[in-house]
Amino acid sequence: MKHRTKDVQENGFSDHVLVCTNDRDSEYACCAEAHGRDVYEAVKSWLRERGVFWSRVHVVETSCLGLCSAEGTAIVIQPRNRWYSDVLPDEVPELLEGEFGVDGSQLGLEENDSLVDDGENTTDP
Repeated sequence: MKHRTKDVQENGFSDHVLVCTNDRDSEYACCAEAHGRDVYEAVKSWLRERGVFWSRVHVVETSCLGLCSAEGTAIVIQPRNRWYSDVLPDEVPELLEGEFGVDGSQLGLEENDSLVDDGENTTDP
């Protein structure tokens, strides 16, 4: 086992976007069936278009993040500790612009510095 924290920090890594693409054989909702793969690809595309994909931000497919919904995919942005559910592919640009700025230049913000309102829901109940 190698401890690589210093290597990652020296390379300027600052943010991690986790996108659930979990699939399961169950009666319960899962992100794979709620556009998980499309959301994952939309995140990568948005970052590539701004030249920040695999720079200071890394994107990873994950299994269940515990925010299961038939309405959309779960995304977590760390170390900002930002958790989203029900994300659809066409909502990715707005979400990432709110987190990283329109041009993707606001990487490395601390949790308390995040630009997104931390309201419980962004849609009507």
